[in-house]
Amino acid sequence: MPWRPSACHQGVHQCPARARVRAREDIVEVNGRLALTSGRLRQEGTIVRVFVAGGTGVIGRPLVEALVGHGYEVTASSRRREGLPVVEQLGARPVLMDGLDEVDVGRVVAKAKPDVIVNLMTALSAPSHDYGTWLAVTNRLRSEGTRILIRAARNAGSRRLVAQSASFMTQPGSGLTDESAPPYLDGPGPIGNHIRANIAAENLLLEAAGIEGVVLRYGFLYGEGTAIGPGGDIVAAVVAGDMPIVGDGAGRYPFVHVRDAATITAQAVDRGDSGVYNVVDDEPAPQAEWLPYLARLLDAPPPRHISEEEAETQIGVQAVYYGSHLRAASNAKAKSELGFNPEYPSWRDGFHKLFG
Repeated sequence: MPWRPSACHQGVHQCPARARVRAREDIVEVNGRLALTSGRLRQEGTIVRVFVAGGTGVIGRPLVEALVGHGYEVTASSRRREGLPVVEQLGARPVLMDGLDEVDVGRVVAKAKPDVIVNLMTALSAPSHDYGTWLAVTNRLRSEGTRILIRAARNAGSRRLVAQSASFMTQPGSGLTDESAPPYLDGPGPIGNHIRANIAAENLLLEAAGIEGVVLRYGFLYGEGTAIGPGGDIVAAVVAGDMPIVGDGAGRYPFVHVRDAATITAQAVDRGDSGVYNVVDDEPAPQAEWLPYLARLLDAPPPRHISEEEAETQIGVQAVYYGSHLRAASNAKAKSELGFNPEYPSWRDGFHKLFG
């Protein structure tokens, strides 16, 4: 049977592995924890309260660790009780929260009184053979959940909200894209639904009066705890020969290592103007290049080729869009305005570090 999506739309698979934010000049070890040494809030020398909504995922965990190490007063939410001890072990205050329950969110955020909120809420950990079903709750968290969180932030007096989005949602075409590229709002089926939900969330945040809205459009995540990581779903599919190249494999994937994503998220808590930023590495990856490269590293069989028609029938419209029509994304804005300096500027180096 051909591989179908589970928890890997953004390369994310919520599992116990903890990815550490990398060491760099503005992230240091303090009492055994990661800490930032730059930023406006740091320079003010005040205790700053940060609320991480969705603090137990592959980005949330290392982010919470970094913020606690820096001296922020951190509260982090989980939608499941088993996530609470994880947050506590990272040194933050754990809270249980349903991101789609307005009363619950309002109560939790009001008690935390955060200066800054980071929204990493998704519902991508539960496998599903239907792509649209898999994304349905995450789409609601983007549209409904963002509106709820903004209202709670305003009521609590929060001044800044940093939110997760995606860099792989532009109109098909050719050439490098930046943050101003038109989104694929009329994309087919679940592609269009997910993109419209993301853009709705972005617009809500950027238009929120009195709140600095920062949107981080992550690329496809890889690394510890993700689908393209040890034990991940995509890795298993490649080893089994169930991950095909679609058409000519010209779709150019924007990858980012999960540690690099966590690093820039920590920096965005107190750096950069309101706006949208692509968080991707320096080398867009055609499917026809990255998939065989990964297969070789895994000693897996070479990926088979299927037509776009076969891919749509066997896997879904998303396989055609990503595999054949996805455009490359630029990280120039994140580099110039957020100081993004990825540890793994190329997916080749990151993949080799993981599997070579």
